[in-house]
Amino acid sequence: MTTPLSLPTHPRILVVSLRRIGDVLLTTPLIRSLRRAWPDAHIDVLVFSGTHGILAGNPDINEVIAIPERPGAMASLRLLTRLFKRYDLAVTTQTGDRPTFYATIAGRRTGGLAPDSSSLGSAWKRWLLSRSIEVPGNIHRVEQMLLLARSLGIEAVPQVVCPAGAAPAGIDTGAKYAVIHAAPMFAYKEWSRDGWRALAAGLNQRGLTVIAIGGPGEAEKAYLDEVWQGIAPVHQVRWPATMALLENASVYIGPDTSVTHLAAAANCPTVALFGPMDPRVWGPWPAGGLDVPWDASGTIQHRGNVWIVQNPLPCLPCLKEGCERHINSRSVCLDELRPEQVLAAVDRALEPT
Repeated sequence: MTTPLSLPTHPRILVVSLRRIGDVLLTTPLIRSLRRAWPDAHIDVLVFSGTHGILAGNPDINEVIAIPERPGAMASLRLLTRLFKRYDLAVTTQTGDRPTFYATIAGRRTGGLAPDSSSLGSAWKRWLLSRSIEVPGNIHRVEQMLLLARSLGIEAVPQVVCPAGAAPAGIDTGAKYAVIHAAPMFAYKEWSRDGWRALAAGLNQRGLTVIAIGGPGEAEKAYLDEVWQGIAPVHQVRWPATMALLENASVYIGPDTSVTHLAAAANCPTVALFGPMDPRVWGPWPAGGLDVPWDASGTIQHRGNVWIVQNPLPCLPCLKEGCERHINSRSVCLDELRPEQVLAAVDRALEPT
């Protein structure tokens, strides 16, 4: 193992994670590793506004600092003043310019992911960071965080930490039920409306009540109301309530979203519908860890409490934003995914362990 960093008895540590909600959740194994290595540390996490809820109640974190994605000049100046050399260690979980800059400004010692050595941006970032690691391609995001922990000379803890929460009011969690979150952020990760409705009918035939959930956004609500019209009411729940629902569900089904990552981490039997993205990097991380990496594609893959369902066309995974290469385009691999295949994965997930 790399020689551990020498930090004060009660160090102040900052973790920078300026990406989407699911990525912030998958940063929690690094944060837990830091907490185990320095139990008396004060650990803050810098994230974008709108992603901080996924860290609610996380016992490893002292404070979450949420910033706008595009702060103005004065907001940026206030942030830099607040961060300037306030931390004994600042760690960036990304190779981008802005997170690397923030970590360098904030920490007396720094660590982080560095770009590929062939990248033009690699040299200066490696020079700025006290400890850096180049991450090999096609390894899981959690594995990236574990490699980063080891580069700091600490034991890597492969545990995704979920938000804490209570059961939502008005939803009966006593019966057997399936939770479905059908709304990814972008259209290229969407399954078809008819697919979801056929899935719901199949779940009902298996004696399961369908609980359809969504976030507070108006666009998401409108999309889900169209999907579930006449089938099931849509419950708009926040992260703590989502967590409580997942802990008692018979099964969860969803596309490549942060909720799907949360379901896997909550040890809920999870069926994940994957399209263009690479499950080797972004597949849900099972509650017991990922002993065998996900394959790039397959019909139904199973690891731990997670089943990944794909329509393995020759182009999969293309890593593109839909077949038309923009976030509002559709993905044929998902549009042509058959409900029977998803229900086959659900049946496997429902089998007694």
